[in-house]
Amino acid sequence: MLPYSNPLTQVIIVAVICFLTSGIFNALNAMGGAGQLNTEVASNANVALYTCFAVGGLFAGPVVNKIGPSLSMALGGLTYALYSGSLLYYNHQQHDTFPIVAGAILGLGASLLWTGQGAIMLSYPTESDKGKYIGTFWVIFNLGGVLGSIVPIALNWNSTAGSVNDGTYIGFIVLMGLGSLLSLFLLPPDKVVRDDGHPVSIQKFPKWAEEITGVLRIFIDWKMLLLFPMFIASNWFYAYQFNGVNAFYFDIRTRAFNSLWYWAAQIVGAFLFGKLLDWPKFGRRSRGLIGLSILTIVLMANWIGGLFFQLTYKREDSPVNMDLYDSGYFPRIVLFIVFGLYDAMYQCFAYWVMGALTNGTNVLARYSGYYKAVQSAGGAISWRIDAVGTSYLVQLIICWALLVISIPFALPVVLNLKETNYDSKNIEEKVVVTNKSEIPA
Repeated sequence: MLPYSNPLTQVIIVAVICFLTSGIFNALNAMGGAGQLNTEVASNANVALYTCFAVGGLFAGPVVNKIGPSLSMALGGLTYALYSGSLLYYNHQQHDTFPIVAGAILGLGASLLWTGQGAIMLSYPTESDKGKYIGTFWVIFNLGGVLGSIVPIALNWNSTAGSVNDGTYIGFIVLMGLGSLLSLFLLPPDKVVRDDGHPVSIQKFPKWAEEITGVLRIFIDWKMLLLFPMFIASNWFYAYQFNGVNAFYFDIRTRAFNSLWYWAAQIVGAFLFGKLLDWPKFGRRSRGLIGLSILTIVLMANWIGGLFFQLTYKREDSPVNMDLYDSGYFPRIVLFIVFGLYDAMYQCFAYWVMGALTNGTNVLARYSGYYKAVQSAGGAISWRIDAVGTSYLVQLIICWALLVISIPFALPVVLNLKETNYDSKNIEEKVVVTNKSEIPA
């Protein structure tokens, strides 16, 4: 059994926390309309969520560096439970103010949870194990999506209603509350010892002005600028996939069933891709190039299939409400599975690249916050595009174009990856200090 202070133990705990909070939220969102018949409510709540997430993500790094990942993730986890509670309220009152406000609060809370998660997942492992840790996290995290899909399947299997029942939301509230509580059991970073025997490197928290300056410097870091298209595209497709495909085309139990396989595919994708990114046969730069090439191939196959499917219906049509027992269902679920597979591969790669740039916990907290901020800005825009009734075909084309554009922009960053960020003694990370704010060399 791994000791409690082992970095993999701590990353597993982080994964379970995200499993119980964001993973359950993802299952709810993947059903389309957050399980509601009126998808506009969830779309507007998601606009508020991702807008606040984008703003909060920019400053979550300094907050996490100041109060620590444990408390940050505990506070963030509570906001997920609040959001599920707002949907329970909507089931009875049909007033959308509470879900939208709860979505905004969740955006701020999620920025804390995910910045703490990123700092731990990327800084705790040794360089040779970063793909393994990212893959392990993603596998456990997406079990939350699987479990969160099984709950509505079981509770709504024979339902003829257009939305999930109260028990679904109550179950989610309990699970999300448990995730928040578990965050308090994380060790402080300075108590964690890496597998090579060296403690996790923690820089002393500077003054707030200096920490914020460190965040602002990310915006002139050429690597982060080139990764901007990849970051903004990484959640953009959720609005289209969940509302434009799942909610529009399938009935309530089939939406939950599709969601289950979407997140299950992510488990497979994360596990295999994490193994690839740590493959010792190749150097780090070569692994990055191989990963980027595979992403490109799967990307094109994925969205070409999506285009053929999308050309069979329009937003102006009446909802199809296909059931999983209907003829013609199988190829559609295969497409949805590939959607999930690519999502996991794409996000694992983005995290792996960030982790390959530096080993410093403080710097990675800022990178993670920036990543989630940009990702969430894209999410806010995409959910707003859906909320105003944009054609599903137009949404598909935008998603596809953004993903394609991100590949050549990421290429120079991959080509400039160093084989190691340790110095010749393999002890300390090389850091250039400018105005007391560390920037990876």
